Amino acid sequence: MLREHRSVAAIFLFVLLLRLPFLNQAIQGDDYYYLAGAEHALIDPLHPTHVRYAFQGRMVDMRGHPHPPFNAWWLGGLLAIAGDIKEIPFHAAYIVFSMIAGFAALSLARRFCPHPLLATLLFLATPAFVINGNSLEADVPFVAFWLLAIACFVTAVDKRSTRWLLISVVASAMAAFAAYQAVVLVPILGLFLWLNGRQWKPAWIVIFTAPAVLIAWNIFERLSGGSLPASMLAGYMQADHLQSLVNKVRNAVALTVHLGWILFPALTVAAFWRIPRWSWAVVGIAAVAFSFVDPNPLMWATGAVGVVVLLHCLNRLREDTFLAGWVLIFFAASLVLFFAGSARYLLPIALPLAILAARRCKTGWLSAGIVLQLALSLTLTIINYQHWNAYRDFAKSLPNSNHRIWVNGEWGLRYYLEAAGALPLLDDGVSPGDIVISSSLSQDNLSIRKMPAALLTTRIVTSPIPLRLITPHGPSAYSVDAWGFRPFDITTAPIDQITVLQIADSHPALSYLPMNAPEAAKQIISGIYDLEPGGWRWMSGRGTILLKIPDTPSRIVVDFTIPDMAPGRTVRLSAAGILLAVKTYDKPGAYTLTSDKSASASTVNIEVDKTFAAPPDKRELGIILQAAGYR
Repeated sequence: MLREHRSVAAIFLFVLLLRLPFLNQAIQGDDYYYLAGAEHALIDPLHPTHVRYAFQGRMVDMRGHPHPPFNAWWLGGLLAIAGDIKEIPFHAAYIVFSMIAGFAALSLARRFCPHPLLATLLFLATPAFVINGNSLEADVPFVAFWLLAIACFVTAVDKRSTRWLLISVVASAMAAFAAYQAVVLVPILGLFLWLNGRQWKPAWIVIFTAPAVLIAWNIFERLSGGSLPASMLAGYMQADHLQSLVNKVRNAVALTVHLGWILFPALTVAAFWRIPRWSWAVVGIAAVAFSFVDPNPLMWATGAVGVVVLLHCLNRLREDTFLAGWVLIFFAASLVLFFAGSARYLLPIALPLAILAARRCKTGWLSAGIVLQLALSLTLTIINYQHWNAYRDFAKSLPNSNHRIWVNGEWGLRYYLEAAGALPLLDDGVSPGDIVISSSLSQDNLSIRKMPAALLTTRIVTSPIPLRLITPHGPSAYSVDAWGFRPFDITTAPIDQITVLQIADSHPALSYLPMNAPEAAKQIISGIYDLEPGGWRWMSGRGTILLKIPDTPSRIVVDFTIPDMAPGRTVRLSAAGILLAVKTYDKPGAYTLTSDKSASASTVNIEVDKTFAAPPDKRELGIILQAAGYR
């Protein structure tokens, strides 16, 4: 009994170790959409998903979201208590799901494993559990109820206990409200019941709890809201071709690779290398196939490890029928149900794999595997924290603007920018003068692709740690397999690049723009101040103007003055992102800077290397502009 209490205390402390350092995790991933449902839950508690929001440039209905409403309800309750969205208390409230998952895992490990504590710690150190458990998404809540339902069902069948059976019913219902894939409980619970208590009729009814709850909820939504959520989800999937053959193949490849990293690969090989000799030929063929998909050794090696896991489970069906069957059943269902190949999809099979490894490895190997796996998971979690925190910091640094600000992005960037007053960018609605903030991770938006725009600033999101969960068009499939299939990437490439553009008038009148021209107000985009009595304008450190493109490419000139009090001496001229001229002046005076070559672009940028302020004027001052344009 004392040993059991120590194991419970160890799990409790281990979960706190995983979660407390990351309580201030920024809003990330799909948190934004669940929070939208939470806000609507305060208005209509029975229908939290009856809300529309912008998603990748279009308005969508949350009733078509791939998760039922449990997470929106939970967040809605937290929002009602806290009064606002607050990272630290919200993440603290989600620790309860990690605790439920840990204690349920310990119960199952005691039933199936001689080293239950080590098996449970190995499960808790899974990268997807450590990383995604610091989000406000539904993955860990679902896994918590999933494991609780199985643990209570196993106990109920072993003891013929109606009480535990009823708890399993509740947990299965909660799992169903958290994710549609809860329906896979039916074959998994049915398998255990067939092996251990097939004569107990009440248990056969209980295994159908999850689909029964989902059907009942869809009927309720149809009667009270007029639509079936499952039907709306299927409609979105069909419209976006998410269940196409190409997506299913990509999903299968990515999930097989992720399977190789649920446990640390060295531990997987040590635990599961005993498979029939003919199976090694399959592993070799698979490794070659993965090398064609991506020649990086990380890809084909981990893909081969994933195949080893599957072959091991097939080989152990006679001795470990329930655990191996659990893995194979859910993995097969994942190939059918999912489409993006994310690592978090396989969390429901992390525990049986950890138990299988614990049954076949010595404690020394298990302990080393836990340490290595935890080190990798925490390192990736730190990178994940730095990624999303960069968006929060960027939004805080956003200056006040009289122009409308649009955000062309999703996830945490969009959440924090909208909190600062930005609007989600749709496929229309952008006007000259508007500011558009884009993420390199977002999809291209047709409404701004061909509009003339001036680059105001950029911000690189990166980390000194040479590992990446996601990069623009990078090969990591940790979150989605759209750009590659690796479980993560070993690189120092930027995680993201945030770009701030200002939309220009698409019909400028003048090719050469004097600062006192009536058209100047419409053709000045940014960084150039109001007209002064002498017919000139102050410029800040960077000014951008819009020009009418001449019939033939011409040189661009800038007429300006460096005042006596101005410290700037180096002036740069560029158009459409191409540097056309740069010159350093040794003293104040009136000058003309001419481009080194002809150009044909609508947006022109003028920059000076230093600025100053002249109190009480709070403006950032660089040089004085008289005119600029094609001549």
